[in-house]
Amino acid sequence: MNAPILSSLKINLPTNSGKLEPFVLSEPRAYPDRAKAAFNRIAFSAAHVVADARAANDPWIDCSVDWDKTMAYRAYLWDLGMGVAEAMDTAQRGMGLDWPTSLELIGRAVQAGRAWEAGNGRPALISCGCGTDHLDPASVRSIDQVIRGYEEQMAAIEKAGGRLIVMASRALARIAKSPADYERVYDRVLGQAREPVIIHWLGEMFDPALAGYWGNADHMQAMQTAVGIINAHAAKVDGVKISLLDKDKEIVMRRQLAKGVRMYTGDDFNYAELIAGDDKGYSDALLGIFDAIAPAASAALAALSAGERKTFDAILEPTVPLSRHIFKSPTRFYKTGVVFMAYLNGLQDHFVMVGGQQSARSVVHLAELFRLADRAGLLRKPDLARSRMQAVLAVYGIT
Repeated sequence: MNAPILSSLKINLPTNSGKLEPFVLSEPRAYPDRAKAAFNRIAFSAAHVVADARAANDPWIDCSVDWDKTMAYRAYLWDLGMGVAEAMDTAQRGMGLDWPTSLELIGRAVQAGRAWEAGNGRPALISCGCGTDHLDPASVRSIDQVIRGYEEQMAAIEKAGGRLIVMASRALARIAKSPADYERVYDRVLGQAREPVIIHWLGEMFDPALAGYWGNADHMQAMQTAVGIINAHAAKVDGVKISLLDKDKEIVMRRQLAKGVRMYTGDDFNYAELIAGDDKGYSDALLGIFDAIAPAASAALAALSAGERKTFDAILEPTVPLSRHIFKSPTRFYKTGVVFMAYLNGLQDHFVMVGGQQSARSVVHLAELFRLADRAGLLRKPDLARSRMQAVLAVYGIT
């Protein structure tokens, strides 16, 4: 059912042809501000960071974070029943967010989670990205250096009280000569983890430097190496997140995982059907798009938990075109759309990003995002969203 339009709220938006077309906003869908019960799926939102727009820095070089707004956003996600996947690529890890700032982010978020738990009486689920991004891939000469890089971050995150998401390593992708090198690294890393970890297979569409991960450019061949490593260490693996934007590959891998090892979908194109699952299983979720559509995701997961599959589908179906637009190629620039959604919805006061990444998408891309977000009922205050869209258009000389 289409949402009723707000005839008084119009805006002229640019199109691919270079022209301006009028667009009339719709009433937003009403979603609860808080989850009322636990879901029957684990749902992590990879959370973005809010930049400090007033910092006297060089945005392409320095990393300045508005810690209060960033922590408030995590509380917003916990309120909605989401877990927080911290310091991941959605937080611009490796694209503006350096390791020292990532570690501070992790420490602050773990503490914020504990405070949220104390005030709400239920767990604030959080897991934290652990990688080797403090190493210069070009200077790494041995597998032992990669292992030590992982060990350094593991120790720091565990000391801060965080559980681990073992992220893919650019240094390992560059230096590894065979699947055996991956087996050696992950054997050491998993053998030392205090608690079961989530392994993250990030595809080259998200990060070109990770092409050929697991020792093979063919995803199906690479999958066999990954599954072998995971199942050999099943007691140390909570689950695996794959971000290949291919639902069939995810389902194939999901069916090969050892009992008790979860598949966390990272498919921002096909998440609805993968989470719903089939007669042979389902995927839990660890998604960047859940940052942008958190209220809808929360409501849909509540419906699924109540056995209301049709409601689940009806809520998420209109979010899929929005997600596919945000994550369109070059996919690595999806963070711009995620932050733009937070800005439009008043969850932060500006559209400035770490590393100046607000410039990574065109004004035409942002205009289409605005249209799709409206059609999905996700512009929760249409008048505010319109005024903020107009402010961005004015920067581009569109008034």
